[in-house]
Amino acid sequence: MLQHRQVALLICVVFIAWPPSSTGQTNPPNVPGELGLRLKRPPDQPGPPPRLPDGTISLDGLWIGGPSINDLALALPPGETLPLLPASVKLMEERANHPEAEPSNWCLPMGVPRSTPYPFKFVQDVTGSASTAHLFILHESNIHSYRQIFMDGRTHPADLDPTWFGHSIGSWENKETLVVDTVGYNDKFWFDRKGTPHTEQLHTIERYTRPRADTLAVAVTIDDPGAYSKPFTISYTAKLQWPDNDLLEYICQENNQFGPAGGFSNPYEK
Repeated sequence: MLQHRQVALLICVVFIAWPPSSTGQTNPPNVPGELGLRLKRPPDQPGPPPRLPDGTISLDGLWIGGPSINDLALALPPGETLPLLPASVKLMEERANHPEAEPSNWCLPMGVPRSTPYPFKFVQDVTGSASTAHLFILHESNIHSYRQIFMDGRTHPADLDPTWFGHSIGSWENKETLVVDTVGYNDKFWFDRKGTPHTEQLHTIERYTRPRADTLAVAVTIDDPGAYSKPFTISYTAKLQWPDNDLLEYICQENNQFGPAGGFSNPYEK
């Protein structure tokens, strides 16, 4: 009798773990995963990217991908290293001894360009034209962080208050590449878990393009004379997710293991 129950249980597990097959595109292809599960991945879409009515490339969609959260230097071109100033090297050494001080561990924003491993979503096609006054990037991580990019031709204010995501203005190059210029950052977030730093002099220029329907190519130039001896550029790609996927609710405080329950005090509390 026990053997019969074990066989029946095994059959149930197989049917649950193996979804019904389909010859259409409605069900994602499955690849082997851990513990007998099947991982759903979106299909390749090698065709050209969609465009807005005025011919501007559309970046709308849910994307996953970004520079390493562990080491920003991994996104540099082969053979390059971060041009850290001596004071930045010393700061990283100090941070290495205090990983609990990592701001994202305390539910604080990751800043720019750090976003992975959580998905992000472009909200661009609001009016059917690239001339919309605002473009938004929504992040699932850290209590639904968002970035507002001004597309109406304004310049950066002269008296910015430092913030986690800074002040961003955007423009289009030949309707193919979105260029986002951002200043006004605070110096609180870390570029990665190694503690790679920046100062309030940080100035980033992001270039987003979509070489094919399922790929977002990003290059970010980081210019911060307070932390680096010269500007440098990192690059990465993101993968388009299924159209019926969306951002999930993310409430960091609900399970913050770096809080008092984990034996740590918050270094960011006033």
